[in-house]
Amino acid sequence: MESVLSKYENQITIFADYLEEFPDTDELVWILGKQHLLKTEKSKLLSDISARLWFTYRRKFSPIGGTGPSSDAGWGCMLRCGQMMLAQALICRHLGRDWNWEKQKEQPKEYQRILQCFLDRKDCCYSIHQMAQMGVGEGKSIGEWFGPNTVAQVLKKLALFDEWNSLAVYVSMDNTVVIEDIKKMCCVLPSSADTVGESTPGTLNASNQSRGTFACCPAWKPLLLIVPLRLGINQINPVYVDAFKECFKMPQSLGALGGKPNNAYYFIGFLGDELIFLDPHTTQTFVNTEENGTVDDQTFHCLQSPQRMNILNLDPSVALGFFCKEEKDFDNWCSLVQKEILKENLRMFELVQKHPSHWPPFVPPAKPEVTTSGAAGLIKE
Repeated sequence: MESVLSKYENQITIFADYLEEFPDTDELVWILGKQHLLKTEKSKLLSDISARLWFTYRRKFSPIGGTGPSSDAGWGCMLRCGQMMLAQALICRHLGRDWNWEKQKEQPKEYQRILQCFLDRKDCCYSIHQMAQMGVGEGKSIGEWFGPNTVAQVLKKLALFDEWNSLAVYVSMDNTVVIEDIKKMCCVLPSSADTVGESTPGTLNASNQSRGTFACCPAWKPLLLIVPLRLGINQINPVYVDAFKECFKMPQSLGALGGKPNNAYYFIGFLGDELIFLDPHTTQTFVNTEENGTVDDQTFHCLQSPQRMNILNLDPSVALGFFCKEEKDFDNWCSLVQKEILKENLRMFELVQKHPSHWPPFVPPAKPEVTTSGAAGLIKE
């Protein structure tokens, strides 16, 4: 039987030690669109960081695919980082960015439901099982390390099966975000217009879509926007540093996926030229739902010192994440990008209104077929 200590191996940390890790400075710390004055708001900063859902390597879960690995130690770090970014989007969607977590405190039912989306079971929509299996379609064998773009593509596919959260996941290509395509994907037609092939005034149809006019979007599907980038050849180009840090200041920020070769981290903010990140490289025992249907969440929040690394040590392959719950959030994000990202001579990425004419036509992702194969019960295309 596992000892009680091993279950909470990552949590044996003295609160004061956590705070002493940060230097004594007047600088602001930015965490996922929120600022904290380090000198006077250390405990508030700690609370904000520890509230993020923290996914790490796990062991002793059911073998992936029935006969595959029962631990993701050594290969699943980028998948765990992708889970953390998506979980933050779901927290923002259901509980809001200002929601906070307190140890041993009863949480809203939505929180428990979010947590259950990520348990290490084949029937959980964003489990390590589903992500690893969906990665096969992206050319990754089960047990093979993922890069940021592969994780983004996997999340985009899995989200199609997630009716509760009903997210639109847009993954940019060629360092370009296309406003027209996102509006096309997120603007939901009323069912009556769908049925009869007509649109009431203010709704979308083929003609006003092609003109790029989306002034009266009838309903907006919450958007998870992921921007995979290459910010240099072998190391990050210093010219991108300011723009990269600016993204953590945006209220829509979900942070960034990245790290070093074969060593992924979930970056949630910065202090000066140091990035603050959650590290998935701790192996904990699989946690399942309890008899009352809830999940013991103590090992899903990091109470250890948040780690930091100089931004210039970052591998140039990264993926930025943003969440836009409503259309006005996306419009605001576009304005911020225009103001802070596109002002640079060497732009980190492009934001364009119209779908590039030399690209294939944009087709919003559709739910692929589901096949169940014996013990695996997998989602496959």
